[in-house]
This record gives sequence, C-alpha cells and structure tokens, in this order.
Amino acid sequence: MQSTRTFTDKFFLILKGLGMGAANKVPGVSGGVVAFVAGFYEEFIYSLKKVNGKALKLLINGRFNSFYNYINGRFLSLLFLGMILSYFSISKLLDYLIHHYELYVWSLFFGMIIGSIYYINKDFNNWDIKTYTSLFLGILIGLSISFLNPAKENDNLWFVFFCGIISVSGMTLPGFSGSFILILLGNYVLLLVDSVNALSDTVYEAFGGNFSFLENTERIKNLKVLIVFTIGSITGLITFSHALSYILKHYKSITLSSIIGFIIGSLGVVWPWKNTIYKLMDNGSFIVDSAGKKIIKNYERYIPELNTETYYAITFTLLGILIVLGLEYYEKKTKKTHG
Repeated sequence: MQSTRTFTDKFFLILKGLGMGAANKVPGVSGGVVAFVAGFYEEFIYSLKKVNGKALKLLINGRFNSFYNYINGRFLSLLFLGMILSYFSISKLLDYLIHHYELYVWSLFFGMIIGSIYYINKDFNNWDIKTYTSLFLGILIGLSISFLNPAKENDNLWFVFFCGIISVSGMTLPGFSGSFILILLGNYVLLLVDSVNALSDTVYEAFGGNFSFLENTERIKNLKVLIVFTIGSITGLITFSHALSYILKHYKSITLSSIIGFIIGSLGVVWPWKNTIYKLMDNGSFIVDSAGKKIIKNYERYIPELNTETYYAITFTLLGILIVLGLEYYEKKTKKTHG
C-alpha cells in the first residue's frame, strides 16, 4: 500500500492532514468528517488499529522497518505531519479569520458539513428499522451536546489525561467535535490555547539560547499539562481505533447511519447565526485567558434577517458545499487514474 503512493498522493495526504488538524481545532467541526469525505477514513482507523501488541514487539526488538510497514507508517506519518503543521499555520490563520470574519467562517463550515451529509448518504442504501433508529439517536446525541453548558476549567492531570482521551473523538468519530467537547469540559483554552502557546514560546526561546522558562512555574505547569494531554490523546486514538475497526467490521451499516446522525446533529453547533455568550465573573466582568481573550461559555442561536451580510453568508455556505463536491470529484478521478 505504501510503495504505490505517488508524490502527488503524498502531497495531498499532507494537505488532508492539514485539513483534519484545522477542523479539529474549530469548535463544532470534526476532523473525522474530513477523513470521511476525503476517502481515507477506514484506512486511517485500520492503520491506527495496527498499533497493537505485535507492533510493540517489533519496536522493542529493533525491527523498525517491519514496525513502520506493519502500522502503515508512511500513511500515518504524512497525515500526522499535516496535522502538526496545521497547529502552527492554518489553525493560526483560522483564529484570525474567526476573530474578524466569524459569520463567514461558520457559514463555510456549515456548508461543508451539509455537503458531507450528502456525500456520506448518497451511497448508503441499507435503510431499515435498525439504521433509522441509530440515525435518530445520532442526531439526538449531536443536538444535545450542542446545547450543554460548559464546566469550569480543571488542570488536574488525571482530568487532563481524560480530556485527551475524549478530545480525539473528533478524529475517529465523524460528527463529534473534539474541540467542542473540550469547551464543554471547561478545558479548551487550557489545552488548545495556553499549553500550545507555552510550547511555541518555549521552542522559540530554546532555539534562541534562552532557557529562562525553566524558572517560569506557570510555563512548566502548562508544558506538563500538554504532555499529559498528548499522552491521553494517543491513548484515546489507539483505543477508539480498535473499537471502531471492530464495529465497522461487524456493524458497518449501523455505524455509518450513526455517523450520518452525528454529523446532522453537529449542524446545531456550527449554525452560523449565533451570538457568543462569554463566561462572566460575579461582578459581571469577562473572564479572559492568558492571552487576554474572552473565554466562550456557549452560543445563542437565532434566525437571520435577509440583508447583504446574510446573502454573503449564504454564498459562503454554498462555497462550502462546492468544496466537498470538489473533493468527491477528485477522489473519483484519482480512483479512475489508479484503476
């Protein structure tokens, strides 16, 4: 599988990783949807499943090439390279765009999710009482999550580890947004803003020969939090992939209908027309993070008036749908080329 990949395939796989990484950071958007629409979801899950006892034995015995080939290493390494690059590039751009053009960014993602629903549903024909039930439950769970109120921030390392396990749900389960789950758990700012910024600052200072951060207790705390969160994420990624590979193998129709339901339910989170509700202290002032940004509590959704801004938003929604259809066209063209 690995040796047949062309340079173009590798380049686009990194781009797909960039897309997954960016989607994972946006509350309400699932990186798993990107994997599903781009046509590599099952390969992603089954490759992660290969990280098991046999793989560990190969690694311990020093058979690195065998280990790399066994876990489909080229595929995973290119994909994760894209995700890592995303956190230091595209996700920064997304932060800027959401801050200045929030309505249009949400509209674009809203359209992409609508396109994803069409993409997944168009080839699914196994509708019966079981799949309709799982579809309904998926929608119900997705909508319910979107209206929950977040908990308070908690930097206990065991809880951070748990957050890591839960947060990767967005990568392995399309329709579940890991970043939105972190908002509900109260740790989005701590884990995806403060700790990531701490790592960026530390790397920058270390390359400049400045090691004063070793005396910065707040920085060290955030780095510990990031390490534990990363370990939790890896644990969750491997655990979820094993469970999902089994479920996909034995209950594929029910799993796919549930995924469609989750994605439909996630539209409640990504609905473009909403007012942001920020966390307030008892005296009515805003609670801010270490960068001075106001911390989001949840969203108040509304039906928009028909005006120029709304028409622009609808245009971006249509653009989002077209992007997904374009990915579908590219996938079909690629299959014909290699077929």
